[in-house]
This record gives sequence, structure tokens and C-alpha cells, in this order.
Amino acid sequence: MKYIVFILFTVLTNAAAQLMLKQGMLSLGPLSFTAETFIVRIFQIVFSPWVFAGLVTFVISMASHLYVLSKVELSFAFPFLSLAYVAVAVFAYFVFHEDMNAWRIAGIGFICVGTVFIAQSGMASHDEGHVVEAAGATAKIGSPS
Repeated sequence: MKYIVFILFTVLTNAAAQLMLKQGMLSLGPLSFTAETFIVRIFQIVFSPWVFAGLVTFVISMASHLYVLSKVELSFAFPFLSLAYVAVAVFAYFVFHEDMNAWRIAGIGFICVGTVFIAQSGMASHDEGHVVEAAGATAKIGSPS
């Protein structure tokens, strides 16, 4: 659990990147490509200020995620990324006035509950020096970090 700050940083930068990309695409308007303009249009998209900022933020998020993966189990860290959906949905509602209906709210609730369960499982399985007795055998479970 000591890496939860880095996990949440990864989640927030991932969500921020999505929001920046959306703002960038809104500022560019509807896309159209032709064979003649394809390359130029790709450069216009990538170097649009909001899109570029979003891509840079994704790189920061990925670097943070790689650090987290070097410290904790993938099956513990990866599900936290679902919280990025929660953050994006909430901010998209307030910033872009996107729909927030009962189905989305219920889904967000399930994501949050599931993430709490995963966080609890990480606390239970990552306690250093935790002793487990099963079928008459005793084993000491320790964290590799």
C-alpha cells in the first residue's frame, strides 16, 4: 500500500491526458482525411497544443505506471486504472457537459467498490512478516520489496 500515491498519480495523469485529448479534438473540429492531406493532417493533430499536451501527459502516466509495476503485482496495480474511467466520466460531465445517466453512475459505483476490494486484498497480501497457518504447516509470507 505504500505505492498507492504512485498508483493514484498514474490514474490521474491518465485521466488528465484523456481530457486534454478530447479538448484538442474539439478544438480541431470534425476530422476528414484524403490521400493528399493524410500526413499533413496527422501532424496538425499531433502538434495541436491540447493533443500534444495530452500525449506528453500519457508518457508521464506510462512512466509512473512502469515504476509502479516494478514495485507491486500487476494484478494489484492494473485494476486501479479503472479509476481513470471514473475521473474522466465525472470531469467530462462538468467540463464537456457529457451525459451522466443512472447506468453510468451505477457502473462508476461498481468500479469504485471493486477497486476498494482490490486495495483491501493488497493490504492483506502485502503485509510483511504475516504468518499463515494452513493444514498444520506454518509459512512466513513477506513482500519482495
